[in-house]
Amino acid sequence: MKVIIAEKPDQGATLASIFQTKKRQGYIEILPNDLFPDGAYMTWAIGHLFQLAPPERYRPEWKRWTLNTLPIVPERFEYEIEKAKAKQFQVIKELLRKPEVTEIIHAGDAGREGELIVRNVIRLSGVNKPIRRLWLSSLTPKAIAEGFRRLLDEQTTRPLYEEAYARACADWLVGMNASRVYSLLLKERGMNDVFSVGRVQTPTLALIVRREREIEQFRSEPFWEVIASFVIGDKRYEGKWTDENGQTRLKDEEMAKRIAAFCRGKRAEVADVRTERKTYQPPLLFNLSTLQATANKLYRFSPKKTLDVLQSLYQKGIVSYPRSDSMHVTRGEAETFPAILQKLSSFPAYASYFPLPRPSILQNKRYVNEKKVTDHYAIIPTEQVVDPEKLSADERNVYDLVVRRLIAAHHQAAVMDYTTVTTLVDGRARFVSKGRQVVDEGWRTVIRPHEEEKDAVLPPLERGEAGEAAAVKVKEGKTEPPKRYTEGELITLMKTAGTFLDDEELEKVLAKTEGLGTEATRAAIITMLKERKYIEVKNNLVYPTDKAKVLIEALGGTILASPEMTAKWEQRLSEIGEGTASPAAFMEQVKKLAQKVVADAIAAAPAWNFNGVDTASIQRTRTKKTIGEKLGPCPLCGGTVIDKGTLYGCDQYAKTKCSFTIAKRILGKSISAANVKKLLAKGKTNVIKGFKKGGKTFDAVLVWDENEKKLSFQFPKR
Repeated sequence: MKVIIAEKPDQGATLASIFQTKKRQGYIEILPNDLFPDGAYMTWAIGHLFQLAPPERYRPEWKRWTLNTLPIVPERFEYEIEKAKAKQFQVIKELLRKPEVTEIIHAGDAGREGELIVRNVIRLSGVNKPIRRLWLSSLTPKAIAEGFRRLLDEQTTRPLYEEAYARACADWLVGMNASRVYSLLLKERGMNDVFSVGRVQTPTLALIVRREREIEQFRSEPFWEVIASFVIGDKRYEGKWTDENGQTRLKDEEMAKRIAAFCRGKRAEVADVRTERKTYQPPLLFNLSTLQATANKLYRFSPKKTLDVLQSLYQKGIVSYPRSDSMHVTRGEAETFPAILQKLSSFPAYASYFPLPRPSILQNKRYVNEKKVTDHYAIIPTEQVVDPEKLSADERNVYDLVVRRLIAAHHQAAVMDYTTVTTLVDGRARFVSKGRQVVDEGWRTVIRPHEEEKDAVLPPLERGEAGEAAAVKVKEGKTEPPKRYTEGELITLMKTAGTFLDDEELEKVLAKTEGLGTEATRAAIITMLKERKYIEVKNNLVYPTDKAKVLIEALGGTILASPEMTAKWEQRLSEIGEGTASPAAFMEQVKKLAQKVVADAIAAAPAWNFNGVDTASIQRTRTKKTIGEKLGPCPLCGGTVIDKGTLYGCDQYAKTKCSFTIAKRILGKSISAANVKKLLAKGKTNVIKGFKKGGKTFDAVLVWDENEKKLSFQFPKR
């Protein structure tokens, strides 16, 4: 007999769904079959069953937040069971200890966190039996069966566990010491709040605050441009006055007016026509970061929302593993594309793109490159295709993005001609016109790029043609400050450690980029910054709060605010995951950093200057007794839904990124804890009166839809 341990209950149910089974308490019994002649037990964690022990577990005096107890550096890290999950751990432990069980199959998510969660469960159960690893990039029945046939040796993925463990311990050490020392020192300056500091979240916050400072310090200046309308025969076009250095802006309004007056009605001659042809290859396939950035730009989805929707599509078996950092596939995946595309061609949304210009990309190294595939290949639709019209609106939008990327990869390059025309007025004044002409739309018929088409189409012009400057005007403008980041741009910034890349450059980001965080954690970091009142998002733009400005000012130029330095640490963690760096050596560095962080903060505190920031407003929110109250089991992951102050949510979010939340106000109505308890226990609330939408008021019951995994309204019968 074998015990299979999944990461979450729904994942366990999906993996067991291809077999005949009997449901038991806390596990599923798989009946004998070709893959498991003696049958098997399928059980699961509920995300992280264990958490790193708090400081007081090591020393009682470490419980109080005082400067003289810092730094906190345990000699050896310990885990403790989460009380709410002890029952499930007992189920797993009993299964593992059964005499007939001779092998364990690790079936956690195919990534670092999945590796850590299940290995911790096995290690802390005290059972020492052979382990093999199920490693999947999609959850179709075919992929699940194939995965069980090709189990990996557990040593193959052990370095990923060591990386995840080192990451967790490093984050604990840095976060625990830095958060305490800065909170205590800032409290001495009158700010009675918790200032959370983290190895990844803080340099990300520093990028946001740095941009805000640039905006605040920016001083707008007026400028003037001279625009001429030319008439040459029956051809008309516009040009912008340009000096010998290529500058179009004048700081002197009178000078601009004099140029306009001089040129008006004068002879104009085409002095030069230059055309440059550019070829644009279809974009690479999506990894998580590029998909999050694109969904934010097109639909204003937060990175977390995109990941949640993608996870839902993955659980349904219709897209591949969502937390991939690769934009390429192996030959094995490329061989499945013709069949996938054939199925997609039958849906009205995609039928017009077929037949494809390129029936296969198997030999195209731009997409098919084994060397550039890391733990997982790019995010692609699986052979279990669905009509996008049958998905929810959010799922349809994300699935459509993934599908169109694959279709576009089978199309020709787009070809553009960019023309620059130089026109001389009265032989002296130089005007430049820029235009673009589409030669071949290519893949752009499938994916319309979301940049603005700035260049107009110019008429065909030849050097020496002459006419007149029929009209000349002066246009006033002013310099604009740098733009605030969107949430999608933050994802890209984190991936590139603060170097901003536009859409055309995204594909140049190397697979080994020394970025902040990982594909799996970046969305959670941004969500964390919101929850900890460091940032606010308005109209998709990210604003830092006064609390954020205070923290980054206090940190100054320390390592914790440095995206570049933190990115190098991220690279070292990746090397541990690849088996080329020592976890022990890394942790020794982290311990030294924790000591340095404390010493540097205490030394710098007397010189802190917070002029221009409303420090008096930075005070801990008075918490009511209800915060932390347990309301019932989480319907998504089996965790516990608690009162979080501003909303009701799963207590496993920080560990498993479980997305279950209920707002405390929905359509103008307060949702009581009593109704949430009833919803979690029975699937529906009492009738709630007075919801408001579109100027109308209605009564409804809130219902948890088990199939759609979301809240919906149920209207009472009249």
